[in-house]
Amino acid sequence: MTVVHHRTAQIQDVTVFYREAGDPANPTLVLLHGFPTSSAMFRNLLRDLADAYHLIAPDHIGFGRSSMPRVDEFDYSFDKLTEITAELLDALGVDRFALYIQDYGAPIGLRIASRHPERVTAIISQSGNAYLEGFTPFWEVLFAHAKDRAANETEVRKLLELEATEWQYLHGVPEDRRDRVSPDTWTLDQSYLDRPGNKEIQLQLFWDYQFNLDAYPAFQKYFAEHRPPTLITWGEHDEIFGADGARAYLRDLPDAELHLLDAGHFALETHGDEIAGLIRDFLGRTVR
Repeated sequence: MTVVHHRTAQIQDVTVFYREAGDPANPTLVLLHGFPTSSAMFRNLLRDLADAYHLIAPDHIGFGRSSMPRVDEFDYSFDKLTEITAELLDALGVDRFALYIQDYGAPIGLRIASRHPERVTAIISQSGNAYLEGFTPFWEVLFAHAKDRAANETEVRKLLELEATEWQYLHGVPEDRRDRVSPDTWTLDQSYLDRPGNKEIQLQLFWDYQFNLDAYPAFQKYFAEHRPPTLITWGEHDEIFGADGARAYLRDLPDAELHLLDAGHFALETHGDEIAGLIRDFLGRTVR
């Protein structure tokens, strides 16, 4: 029977919560979640793959069960979240690993990969954007907020409310699969967003996201020079990171395996079995 462990580690002066499953003697897959969720998005994948792989899924600081220091007490930036994640892996003694990147997990994971290419055995991207082509009209208000926070904060705050959280899970999902998406997903995410002080944290990360674009050339250079084995399992109807962002990977990684699924932003909720099968086949050929 698969056992998923729920653990914490002290990194610098914060507590990082992480889920862990599988035998550490097997190849490691690090699962990095996006906004507005947590490692809970990988709850099924942990059980699906733990017979053959060692899996680690942390909650970023300010998300899920990890520490949530006030926005004026912690550097809520993607550089800092990268630093914490890298130190967690060092603390756990994980030297080589494949990366599963989704949404916010992409700029975190790809910073690690581009700085330490010798440690990364493969990349799996599910709406893990690394190209300008991936941005959709969804981002217009966020980029406006990055230029003028005060003038655009009211509109951006709407992205932190229940209606927007539910939309993230349900948009782009075919009607015959909508009943596969548990309402627990957006209810749990919203409960974390509604904690006192958390919306200010999310607004800071919204603002900081602009600096991820400055790192895209380094990510793309890493792809082109190191050619990590790459699997792309992307919701074709994702209105946050569009399918053009998935196709763009092929420019620098022509051997990448691209699968556009009949899904939206959180494809694991509706296509978890298919994605697990694709990962098992891919990692079985590339890292085992």
